[in-house]
Amino acid sequence: MGIKDIVEGKKQWREHMARVKALPPDYEIVYREMQKYLFKVGPVALSEGNLLSEIVDFFEEGAANGKGVLELIGTDVAAFCDDLIKDSPTYADAYQQSRSAEHAAAEE
Repeated sequence: MGIKDIVEGKKQWREHMARVKALPPDYEIVYREMQKYLFKVGPVALSEGNLLSEIVDFFEEGAANGKGVLELIGTDVAAFCDDLIKDSPTYADAYQQSRSAEHAAAEE
């Protein structure tokens, strides 16, 4: 990863966060909670894909339609996030698999 990639990544992140800040206050609060939760859980798709941008797209559409954020996702933010990433491996899964492989190799 070169300097240009880092600069471009930061630029994209700032643009993304500007979109988040433009959301209605309740949407922004829920988005930030989802972001914290997803960063903790660590789905691999988070760094490889557009999951956070897709959430903002979804929220922008909901806000444009006059819906409250809890109408879109329900009252359990963590359950909604878990449902989003249910088929995605997490970094914890990858770590567990590598440890299991190391343990199996050590037993041989």
